Parts: sequence; C-alpha cells; structure tokens
Amino acid sequence: MIIRVFRAQIHPDRAGEFERFLRETALPLVRAQEGCLSVTAGLPLPGGPAEFCIVMVWRDLDALRAFVGEDWQHPHVLPEEEGLVVARELSHYRGIDSIVI
Repeated sequence: MIIRVFRAQIHPDRAGEFERFLRETALPLVRAQEGCLSVTAGLPLPGGPAEFCIVMVWRDLDALRAFVGEDWQHPHVLPEEEGLVVARELSHYRGIDSIVI
C-alpha cells in the first residue's frame, strides 16, 4: 500500500476556484483509477492559509505508476491547476495498517 500526500498553496483570491477544481475534476478522476483505494481532500480552515491537501491510498506502486507514470515522485499537475497554485509538495509513504475509529 502506498500513501500519497499532496499539498498545495493556492493564491488566496483563487481558493474557491481550486476547491471547485478539486470537487468537480481532480477527486472524481483519482477515484476512478484502478488501484486507488481511497482519496480524501482537506480544505483550508477559516482564517488560515489557502492550503489544500489530498491524501490518496494506492494498492501498490504499480497502480500509482499506471495513473501518474514513471515520474511518480513528482506532482501530477492537470492543466486546470495552472495559475491557481503558488507551491506544491508531495510525499509518499509505505502503508502498514489502517485503523477506523
């Protein structure tokens, strides 16, 4: 299991556009991928910075590569994101277990 955490800082005046992009384009696209076990988006808290996150859980590295390609260690950026994002960060982790509370 591979956990992929994507964080994006958005131009503050474009946060609403980015949220729409997440809801209407990015999340449905990722959820539809073979081998994507889960995807959850985090929205900025009121009064905080315009930073969003997406946490994806993939069955394995092969499934992730099938979606983003061999350059899986760098953000997969869709054209609709251009002009909205100030900075991106991406981290990967090996999943070992999950707990549902």
